[in-house]
Amino acid sequence: MSKKRVTATVTYIPQSGGFWGLLGDNGEEWRPVSMPEQLKYNGKKVEVVIDDADDDFSIYMWGTPVVVVSFQTPLP
Repeated sequence: MSKKRVTATVTYIPQSGGFWGLLGDNGEEWRPVSMPEQLKYNGKKVEVVIDDADDDFSIYMWGTPVVVVSFQTPLP
């Protein structure tokens, strides 16, 4: 995958000590390797540009590891 624009819901996953994820409107799951602080609100709808995180090794067995390149939070 190269850069990709997606609409997703921010979700906090409480397994293995907890981590943040993105649940796409299409059901896909992504795990940002470094979630921006501005997005850490469970249930928040966001539009993000993501890219592969090729060098990520993790204990978490959820989602595809990605890097958040840019983001927007839609107005209510």
